[in-house]
Amino acid sequence: MSVDSVKQPPSGPRAALKRQAIVRAARELFLREGFGVGMDTIAAEAGVSKVTVYNHFGSKEALFTAVITSALDEPLGHASSVALEGLPEAEDLRAALIDAARSWVHAVRTNKDVTALRNLVAAEQHRFPELGRAWHGQGAEGHHPAVAGALRTLADQGRLVIPDLEAAIVQLYSLLVFPHMVFSTYGTHIEDSLTDRLIVSGVDMFLGYYGPARDRPVAPRLG
Repeated sequence: MSVDSVKQPPSGPRAALKRQAIVRAARELFLREGFGVGMDTIAAEAGVSKVTVYNHFGSKEALFTAVITSALDEPLGHASSVALEGLPEAEDLRAALIDAARSWVHAVRTNKDVTALRNLVAAEQHRFPELGRAWHGQGAEGHHPAVAGALRTLADQGRLVIPDLEAAIVQLYSLLVFPHMVFSTYGTHIEDSLTDRLIVSGVDMFLGYYGPARDRPVAPRLG
C-alpha cells in the first residue's frame, strides 16, 4: 500500500477543535470507566459522530495513544517548567535546582489524573503493548523538553559536565520523581518529610556526579 493511499486524518482549525474535544472526552471516560468504554460513548461525550472519531484516530488504541501523549508533560506543570528554564540564570545552582525539584515533585504527587492514566497503561499493556510504547516512546528528551533544555544549557555553560544527556535526564528522574511513581502504582505515597530529604539528597547526588569538581557539594557525615 502506498503512502498516498493511507487515509489522512481531517485537518484545519475546525478539525483541530473536534480532535481536542474527542481527546478531552476520551480522557474523562477512560479515567472513569477504563479502556472498555465504547467509542460511541466517547463520541457522544465529545458531541461528534462515531464516524468522526474514527476519521481522526482510526481505532480505540490510537485514541488512547493520543490521550497519553497529551498527558505526558502535565506532571511538570507551568511553574516547574519556568523554574527549570531559569536554572541557567541562577547564581546558586544547588538552591535553584532544589526549589525546581520541589515544584516538580509536588506536581507529580498531586496530579491524580496522570497517575490514574499511568496505572491504566500498566493494567492494559498486556493486551495492548502499543499503549505502553505510547507512554515511553517519546524518549528521555521528549517527555519533558524543559528538563533536557535546562541540562543542555548548563552543560554548554560549563556548570555541569554531561557526556550523555539521555542518561543524565533518566538519572534525574530516578532520583526525584520515579520513587513517587512507583509508590503511587501500589496505592500509597511517600511522606512529606522523606520526600524533602529525597529531593535534597537527590539534587546533591546529581550535582556530585555531574557538577565540576570545584562546585560539587560536600555530603554531611552520618553519625
